[in-house]
Formats: sequence, C-alpha cells, structure tokens
Amino acid sequence: MNRTEKQTFVRDLREKVREAPVLYLTDFSGLDVKSMTVLRQRLRASGAEYLVVKNRLVKLAVADLDLPDISEALRGPTGVILGYEGIVEPAKAVRDFAKEHDDRPVFKLGVLDNKVVTATEIDRLAKLPPREQLLAELVGALEAPMAALASALEGKLQEMAGLLDALKEQKGGEGASPSAEAPPAEAEAEAASADAAAEAQPSDPKEETQPPHAEDEN
Repeated sequence: MNRTEKQTFVRDLREKVREAPVLYLTDFSGLDVKSMTVLRQRLRASGAEYLVVKNRLVKLAVADLDLPDISEALRGPTGVILGYEGIVEPAKAVRDFAKEHDDRPVFKLGVLDNKVVTATEIDRLAKLPPREQLLAELVGALEAPMAALASALEGKLQEMAGLLDALKEQKGGEGASPSAEAPPAEAEAEAASADAAAEAQPSDPKEETQPPHAEDEN
C-alpha cells in the first residue's frame, strides 16, 4: 500500500474499532491461507470480522481512541477480530475453530467496555451460551412468574365470583321473606275488622225487633 492507501486503511480501521462493541487480538501463526479463509467465514457468520493487520497500522488506528494500552499485544503476527453483533459468538467461533486446527489461532487479549480482557477471560466468555440461548432462557425465566401470577389472579377471580353468587343468593332470600310473612299480616287485619263490626252491633238483638208498647186508650 502506498501512503494514501495506508491513511485510508487506518481511518477505516479506526471507525470499525470505534463501532465494534468488542475487539480481540489473536496470533494466527501456523495457519495456512485455506484455514484463514475458513476462519474468516465462521467469524463472519458470528457477526464479526477478521483482519490481518500490521501492528504499526493497528497502533495508528487506536492512537486517537479512548482505549486502554494494547501495545504489548501488538507483537508478532496479529489478527484483529471486530465483533459487531455480540461478544460471546466471536470468541466461541475462534475456540471451536482452534479445536480443529491445533489450538490455532491463540488469543492475545481483548478490549471490552474500554477494559482489557485477558486470554483466560476470553476463554470463559467462549464457554457461555450463545445470545439466542441466553435470551430464550431469560424469556423462560420471565414466563414462569407470569404464569404463576396469572394462576393466582384466576384463583382470585373465581373466589370473587363465588362471593358474588353467595351475595346474590343471600339478597334473594331476604327479598322473599316479606311475601312469606304477608298471610299472617292479612289475617291480623281481618281479625281487627271483625272485632270492629262486633262492637258496632247492639248487645241484645231482641230489643231492636220488639215492637213498641201500645199506649193505653184510657
């Protein structure tokens, strides 16, 4: 590359590093061109990009960025992994690939949240479940309390419905009691009317029917 091409490359690499949530540096010694092509394909499938870059150009690209010092890792062959869609998937892709290729490439270090991540910590990240599985487990963990809550609410609704039915039955019983007591009230009214009629009649009916005495003619 001429000077202009190098400047363009450094500028583009700087933007990629700034946009990527995670950066891993690897040593790809011992891998041939064919193996490197396979590694690039797998990393691309994991949402990452693999770049073989001269250490001097990497230093220039990260010089103006708010990143920790990674100069100690920029020695020997360096392959830069830029993860755009997750931090676990690229590490897992490299680990799985290395198992098939004599433990190559080797992690040097990583940068995550502007902090240096060691090779040992990257290996731990690679052992975590992929993002899809973690999301599925999270959804399952959230669904369990929701299901319990729904069951509890359903029980409360059924309990409330039972109480409402009981109140309706109680109200119905109270409404029917006055009508049941109506006949005794009517009987009392009839008895009172009979007593009043009896008081209005003369004590001796014969006195009313006896004709008046005739006056003496003399």
